Amino acid sequence: MRRAAFSALASAALPILTRLAPETAHTLGLAGLECLRGLWPRREVPLRIAVRCAGIDFSHPLGLAAGFDKNADHLDALGALGFSHIEIGTVTPRPQPGNARPRMFRVRESQALVNRMGFNNKGAEHVAARLARRAYRGVVGVSIGKNFDTPIERAAEDYLQVFRRLHQFADYVAVNLSSPNTARLRELQSGEALERVVAPLVEARDAAARSQGRHVPIFVKIAPDLDAGQLDNLAAQLRTLSVDGVIATNTSNRLERFASALPPGITGGLSGRPVHELSLAVIRRLRARLPAEFPIIGVGGIGDAATALATLTAGANLIQVYTGFAYRAAALIDEILDAIELAHAAP
Repeated sequence: MRRAAFSALASAALPILTRLAPETAHTLGLAGLECLRGLWPRREVPLRIAVRCAGIDFSHPLGLAAGFDKNADHLDALGALGFSHIEIGTVTPRPQPGNARPRMFRVRESQALVNRMGFNNKGAEHVAARLARRAYRGVVGVSIGKNFDTPIERAAEDYLQVFRRLHQFADYVAVNLSSPNTARLRELQSGEALERVVAPLVEARDAAARSQGRHVPIFVKIAPDLDAGQLDNLAAQLRTLSVDGVIATNTSNRLERFASALPPGITGGLSGRPVHELSLAVIRRLRARLPAEFPIIGVGGIGDAATALATLTAGANLIQVYTGFAYRAAALIDEILDAIELAHAAP
């Protein structure tokens, strides 16, 4: 009951926050969570909904996607809400400010966001210091990327640098090759370009496992805008490259139908309800073409219990929320976990 009261308090703040610019609301919302961090009641979850994925034990399938806490500055406060895992980042080797503001926009009637953030973050050294001091004991993923001014031909160097600096603090690493807000980044999602980035990371993963006795899984995060042929080729290549899993999906660049709701000329990544069917289609196709034991983390348009369960049914082992959480706050966590518990209790 006490947890429900806290969730209701967080929900009550949403109408106030949504009157503000999205990025300002995000900052204030996180500050509010910090104030409540030590007070939020813990939710007990039954063992029957635990998931073992990529050799990692998750208390349940629901996590927070990358982008919400880019610098691990609020990991403990977000962890107190009950996520089984939190993916921080995307982190680049050097700090960078990202694109000019405004760079996040609401599409309220569609429960969607459009962002053109541009990997704004405080850099790998800051994140390493934050992760070293975390109290959160859930699973932590680290999303890694390249600096905006690193030539695409040298992108692999940036990814490898961040991996080497942060892998000791990570339970898994997500290789973000699919943000639409870093020039030419999506060129790295397939073929020789994908191999140039991922192969050195796999080598570094294996070398660290031999020297430290701890395997840090590597997941590749992909776009929802890939066609069937591209997905088929990607599924085959992911297996060949010996990555540990795939995150499907990032934001979409299909903004045409939302042009009237955005300032003129805005480009960026669409997230929220309109991406759900795109994400489901990608997950279904990948699941049909990957071994049953190959992990898929499903992301995209999960804003209620029905979309969460649909993503799991499509073939995802784990799910993550972002935009739905921004619109609904902590109430979304309990709704989804209630539905998952009920589904596992059914005969």
